[in-house]
Amino acid sequence: MPDYKLTPRENFDECLKPDGHPERFVNQYDYMGFAFYPYTMDIAPPEKGGPDKVNPWGVTQCYRADQPGAFPVHDAEHTVIKDFEEWQEYVHAPNIKYPEAAWEPWIKFAEENIDPKQVYRCAFVAPGIFEQLHNLGDMVDALAAFYECPDELKELIKYLVDFEIELCDSVCEHLHPDMMLHHDDWGSRTSTFLSVDMWEEFLHDPVKEVYSRWKENGTKIIIHHSDSFGATLVPDMIDCGIDVWQGVMTSNDIPAMIEKYKGQITFMGGLDGADIEKPDWTKPWVKEQVQKICKDCGPHSFIPCITQGLPMSTYDGLYDCISECISECSEEMPEFFK
Repeated sequence: MPDYKLTPRENFDECLKPDGHPERFVNQYDYMGFAFYPYTMDIAPPEKGGPDKVNPWGVTQCYRADQPGAFPVHDAEHTVIKDFEEWQEYVHAPNIKYPEAAWEPWIKFAEENIDPKQVYRCAFVAPGIFEQLHNLGDMVDALAAFYECPDELKELIKYLVDFEIELCDSVCEHLHPDMMLHHDDWGSRTSTFLSVDMWEEFLHDPVKEVYSRWKENGTKIIIHHSDSFGATLVPDMIDCGIDVWQGVMTSNDIPAMIEKYKGQITFMGGLDGADIEKPDWTKPWVKEQVQKICKDCGPHSFIPCITQGLPMSTYDGLYDCISECISECSEEMPEFFK
């Protein structure tokens, strides 16, 4: 293992600079230490293969053993929003005015386990505004609401933004994170869920308001997770204050985006879950995938990473194998680090 001079945090900083000098590839999530808090635990999904769980918003989640993650249950009995035009009847934000005693163990954990010289203290927030819409209501109904009742939907989005602002203020007051990872999938592998015009009409200002509040509270870096196609939204991401788009899939032509937006936003991903998450994976095969994306994209404004929104993989050992392969590529590609 080379004797690197830069800490993971410092190496990440160099990756983001348009004229930076990283000394190795940023390795997945190695530059952040997660600072969790009471709401994180309350909103956490059920255990894989375990019983369904109702979260504080009233959303019932199911995590079957054969699924890659937890999903909301949307049937007549369990769907929270029965009619988006009358959303006020169904949606009630949870109380997040936690007593100070509830914060104490999480503050202590962050102080004892996250070294600010090595990594950023990262707050985790999920789900985001768009995902919350189709968690509370069925996906088809949620998308239809953009056309059928736009005024009511904008009111609901404002309600969700107000909640996120309150959450932001509370987290920043107690944990003082200098980074935030926010989940909100905005598309499928091949397209965004909304056109650019519609995204800008409904979501641009709300997203910008939330991310601006985090930065006003001292959070330096915003990581936005959306494991999807989203190339058409990159200018909006930059305007909204997103520093890193995590989850970027290869359907986005990552090298072309790096060339166009280098220094304005960093792209984190390139190892699509749909491709690399295989039950019969082997290290030689994983190494081929990692080598290709590292060679194609380089270490500037790009972070090789599984597109999963957390440092994990569906199949045991795969995430660690990817990390090992990225480290090997850093040693095997010295031309990138002169």
